[in-house]
Amino acid sequence: SSHEDIPISSKTCFAGEIGLSGEIRAVNRVEQRIAEAQKLGFEQIFISKYNLPKADDKKRIDLSRYNIDVKVVGNIEEVFGLLFG
Repeated sequence: SSHEDIPISSKTCFAGEIGLSGEIRAVNRVEQRIAEAQKLGFEQIFISKYNLPKADDKKRIDLSRYNIDVKVVGNIEEVFGLLFG
């Protein structure tokens, strides 16, 4: 990050959209994006918490089936906190 003068790992990727207020918005086909990131050799992916269904939704995402570290975030502050401590 040029803001912190700390490089982000080349094995980290992101699947989300940053809103004007800093929220991380959901994207379409997030499971396909996670699988593709894993296939391409990424070790970590950040996704929006809004991509996860509510507890009573039948379309649950099983993140444990992926061999990639999936970070679920709601805003850009959470992303910075996880990336830079």
